[in-house]
Amino acid sequence: MAKGKKVKAKVKKKKKLHVPVGRLFVTSTYNNTVITLTDVDGNVLSWSSGGHIGYKGARKATAFSAQQAAEKLIDLALSQFQMKKLSIMSKGPGLGREPVIRSFQGSPIEVTSIKDVTPRPHNGTRDRSIKRK
Repeated sequence: MAKGKKVKAKVKKKKKLHVPVGRLFVTSTYNNTVITLTDVDGNVLSWSSGGHIGYKGARKATAFSAQQAAEKLIDLALSQFQMKKLSIMSKGPGLGREPVIRSFQGSPIEVTSIKDVTPRPHNGTRDRSIKRK
């Protein structure tokens, strides 16, 4: 019987990308807050959410979980991408919008603009009828 040789796997170091200007998309629902960090072209660099941090169920929807997800992305944007400027696009009715924006405003990254891009109907479809008693 021949003995197998142990093969060491090569570990590649992550390249530090230099992305000085980026965009942050905050999608805040009643159940969770998802934060996506992209470059100016819209290519996703990283993302985080309440569930990604480790919270489950109703705890994902809290402002605290959104703040922790934002702090994780701030560390990543500074260390891995050397980000200097950032524009924020916020969408949705959830509790996590404000803490995320405040976290990024308090960080060394300069926030150039904050936009609310929540989709609104221009009249849209007819509402459901109210049930009779």
